[in-house]
Amino acid sequence: MRKILIIKTSSLGDVVHALPAVSDIARHCPDIAVDWMVEESFSAIPALHPAVQHIIPVATRRWRRTPFSRDTWHEVTALRRLLRDRSYDLTIDLQGLIKSALLGWLVPAHRVGYAWSSAREPLATLAYQERFAIPWALHAVERNRLLAAQALGYAPGPEIRYGLKAPSARPDWAPAEPYVVLLHATSRPHKEWPESHWVELGVRLHQHGLRAVIPGGSQIERERAARLASRIPSAMAAPTLNLAALAALLAHARCVVGVDTGLSHLAAALNRPVVAIFTATQPEATGVYGSPLAVNCGGKKQLPSVETVLRAIPA
Repeated sequence: MRKILIIKTSSLGDVVHALPAVSDIARHCPDIAVDWMVEESFSAIPALHPAVQHIIPVATRRWRRTPFSRDTWHEVTALRRLLRDRSYDLTIDLQGLIKSALLGWLVPAHRVGYAWSSAREPLATLAYQERFAIPWALHAVERNRLLAAQALGYAPGPEIRYGLKAPSARPDWAPAEPYVVLLHATSRPHKEWPESHWVELGVRLHQHGLRAVIPGGSQIERERAARLASRIPSAMAAPTLNLAALAALLAHARCVVGVDTGLSHLAAALNRPVVAIFTATQPEATGVYGSPLAVNCGGKKQLPSVETVLRAIPA
């Protein structure tokens, strides 16, 4: 059996967008074993895909902070040894960045990636032994699928399968009644939706029998979640959750409403009804994708109204 390594380390949304490529490989190349190299903080996501045999966690964000420390060198040395011992036949760099290309350079295997005109950082292509031109106009999911397909010699079909095995257990603290998850937090302030809009949305959803559950990661996000929960009837601010617990929360939600954040993409991959709110970027290239239950609202310099978001939520 051939063994390949997928390199897609971050961010959360980018990792989710690579999942259908793995589903394609499992379908068209059942004789191939797939491992995945991913940033340690996102390793819970590829671990939910049954076709991923082994997770190779890396810590590039942490390593960059202390590049010359003994611990960093020890971890990188251990990574090189592990990559050698896994005996890969091929690596496919779905990231197209210099950092992912350097990680791939550590693998004693044939290296494949995007062509110069297709990579997010063209200098990364110098590390590849084989390169493929993939159109930029496609959604990120399709770019990943096409690169994997061309590297392995099959034609991907029209159906998109994220392939995640959803967590079967509802979190024991989550409401027993139907709930909607409100994902208000995002990495950049200009991608946020006004708090007043979240409150109005939560009130309207409560009137339709849906209780709002509002997660938050950082201290600022948790404070905002508590503020919103205090103004929305029956709403609750979620406790601090790791990524696996967030996946379980999303998997059992009646629906999810979120800004342009990786968790919105994860909800779509878990086949939940999702409305993604865009205010600063266009969703055509990186919006929620591939599910009839996933809807994008807004766009660059377009602030969707509460009424628009409500209309997009499936009945």
